[in-house]
Amino acid sequence: MNQANLCTRAQRASLRSLVIAFVACSATLVGHAAHAASALTISGSPASTVTVGSSYSFTPTTHDTNTGRTLSFAVANKPAWASFSSSTGRLSGTPTAASVGKYADVVIAVYDGLTSAVLPNFGITVQASSSTSPPSPGTGLKISGSPASTVTVGSSYSFTPTTTDSNSGRTLSFAVANKPAWASFSSSTGHLSGTPTAANVGKYADVVIAAYDGLTSAVLPNFGITVQASGSTTSSGSVKISGTPPASVTAGSAYRFQPSATDSAGRTVSFSVANKPSWATFSIASGLLSGTPTTSQTGTYANITISASDGQSSSALPPFSISVGTTQAATGSATLEWSDPTKNTNGSALTDLAGIHIYYGTSESAMNHEITVSSTSETSYTISGLAAGTWYFGATAYTTAGMQSALSEVGSKTIP
Repeated sequence: MNQANLCTRAQRASLRSLVIAFVACSATLVGHAAHAASALTISGSPASTVTVGSSYSFTPTTHDTNTGRTLSFAVANKPAWASFSSSTGRLSGTPTAASVGKYADVVIAVYDGLTSAVLPNFGITVQASSSTSPPSPGTGLKISGSPASTVTVGSSYSFTPTTTDSNSGRTLSFAVANKPAWASFSSSTGHLSGTPTAANVGKYADVVIAAYDGLTSAVLPNFGITVQASGSTTSSGSVKISGTPPASVTAGSAYRFQPSATDSAGRTVSFSVANKPSWATFSIASGLLSGTPTTSQTGTYANITISASDGQSSSALPPFSISVGTTQAATGSATLEWSDPTKNTNGSALTDLAGIHIYYGTSESAMNHEITVSSTSETSYTISGLAAGTWYFGATAYTTAGMQSALSEVGSKTIP
């Protein structure tokens, strides 16, 4: 059998035979030597998993009774993130977040010029998170953040993760997997941003952002982004979100905004925020945005978006801004006290009270400021930052199903 015939037949055979053919056809065959009883063996147990940012390495073990022969190696279905040595058979590499997934039917073969041997097919799974594989002691890199889950067509989306690294002096690099086509990503800052068009309406799932400092890695939990078709403050699903965030705060004073969200499907609602001011904290459980800016943090913080989601539908407030100033424009405050209702209008017991909506303004007919107290244990609330003049106050109670009572009696207070 000549060399051409051997290569042709092998290339028609299985994947394992194809690898043997690749090695054999790159060498010089002498007569029927390729069919001699194999004196060459290959063995080893390659790792089946590797975490993003971690190093993968496998070198097979070989034994050859044909002494003095030079070995050559070949690989099939090599992962794109890995490199391979044809002289040692070493497969190695460090996958990024973009490499998350399963790489099947990897085959490594060896040839000594006379005989060949093939390692059993194996697979490598690149894991997106270290949760299934505990990080090594001393891991100092952490990544966190609450990316917004919704964005409206024509509106700007922006998210930058927060990182801390006890491995001082390291330069961070970032990677992303399943990036929406309408978004751009910075590998130096981890910033994900973009403005979707009407053609981008839909859900973009399993977005993953990872950070790497050259020694350790950290991965943000998978998240999704829903592009909404209109600027409505409520979605066509079961979730509704409402509230009017204060537009300004004085440096050194506390800022607080608590949106209200209801879900007609009865599912648990979680919150997310985009473009959160650096001086503020945010609760994904309640949606509370709060903080006290310093005099060094004056300025306008724009395009803040708070969203609510139950995992199947979502809703977002219109983007808003907060202006941090150094001049105390307000001169007074008002403390409101109330007793929670215990009965429905039909006289039956009220068992699903969720909280109180407070409305106030400088006219009894235009109480266009709103604060939501989403608690059944609080019975008072102090509104600060009121300018001089007469202010009017009223309240409604609301249930877990979103039902709202009539407005209470209106009270007033004059700020001197």
